[in-house]
Amino acid sequence: MTKKELVQKGVARINWARIKMPVVSAIAEKWKEEKPLKGIRIGACLHVTTETANLVIALKEGGASVSLCASNPLSTQDDVTAALNSAYGIPTYAKRGEDTNTYYQHILNVLDTAPQITMDDGADLVSTIHTQKKELLKEILAGTEETTTGVIRLRSMEKSGALAYPIVAVNDALTKHLFDNRYGTGQSSLDGILRATNYLIAGTNFVVVGYGWCGKGVAAKARGMGANVSVVEVDPLRALEALMDGFQVMNMTDAAAAGDIFLTVTGNKNVIDRKHFKVMKDGAILANSGHFNVEINIEALAQEAVEQKDVKENVVQYQMADGKKLFLLAEGRLINLAAAEGHPAQVMDMSFANQALVSAWLVKNQKKLKKKVYPVPEEIDSLVARLKLESLGIKIESLSPEQVEYLSSWQSGT
Repeated sequence: MTKKELVQKGVARINWARIKMPVVSAIAEKWKEEKPLKGIRIGACLHVTTETANLVIALKEGGASVSLCASNPLSTQDDVTAALNSAYGIPTYAKRGEDTNTYYQHILNVLDTAPQITMDDGADLVSTIHTQKKELLKEILAGTEETTTGVIRLRSMEKSGALAYPIVAVNDALTKHLFDNRYGTGQSSLDGILRATNYLIAGTNFVVVGYGWCGKGVAAKARGMGANVSVVEVDPLRALEALMDGFQVMNMTDAAAAGDIFLTVTGNKNVIDRKHFKVMKDGAILANSGHFNVEINIEALAQEAVEQKDVKENVVQYQMADGKKLFLLAEGRLINLAAAEGHPAQVMDMSFANQALVSAWLVKNQKKLKKKVYPVPEEIDSLVARLKLESLGIKIESLSPEQVEYLSSWQSGT
């Protein structure tokens, strides 16, 4: 494919995603006149997808100077990179399959623009600033974080006193994690597994490791496709919830021996480990939907195997000493983005509407903020939900003055 053809393909796919992103599109249209981000430099480290393209285009419409790099080496859509660079004039540093050195060089390319607002997905951009580019801190007003793993890292930085500027946890917005994490991850993770394997889900023993919002979505979708779903959890409340939602709950050792397909969504390290590989069935499939490729101990898997080879795109076969074969999908990276196209545009519309509106809120309120992790303002979260409903043609009720008074009073009783 020529560069021109790649750009054309990227533009077409960006426009296709925009059809199902009415909230982001409405923000972009409004911002053409208002320019709330005029003169602001934004550095973004996000998955380079068609949905992200619509976000950064909206930020540019709002007056910002935007540069973008990938937040995962396997999540980049090269036609989107080409289109953003050539058709939209947004410097984008990303290439699918880039090695670790190139990945971090691309982060440095974005930081060379001296961003005033950072937009991160996993906190690699923020971490690089705090460890390698501290001189940029004097220019930075604030930032946002898109995913659970990144928020965990940032809260750790805040707790230790290392966080040098305010960041809003967009991930924790109700219109983000209730929908993006549950419905987006649920559908796109199964999509990634199917594209990589073309295996039948129905009738399999499907093990979901982690029962946060992402795990809930994956478990529900797998059950809907006919799988026998088991959940592995460390949190007793989530484990109890999974049980009452109708799933089997077991520890990882028992699940390892029973499972046919494993999907990790914990945000933690080595949740599937050496001892688990030893008891797995012949033909077991291993996949991860957490942000970093640390949830499955890939190093231990390679050490236990007597042979490993690529058997098809996004599938590596590990043959064990006892003759059984285990299959790792997408190098243990985000299966939904590495082997598929990521979340549907409909849910990213809400996530990225939050990103856009929060960036404008940060510019307006940055002088009032401390060096800590903030929630998304409730009024922004509610506005995104309302705009989404309106775009779908759905009307909801409003409280009457009498109802407002009743809810705000304490005098009325039985």
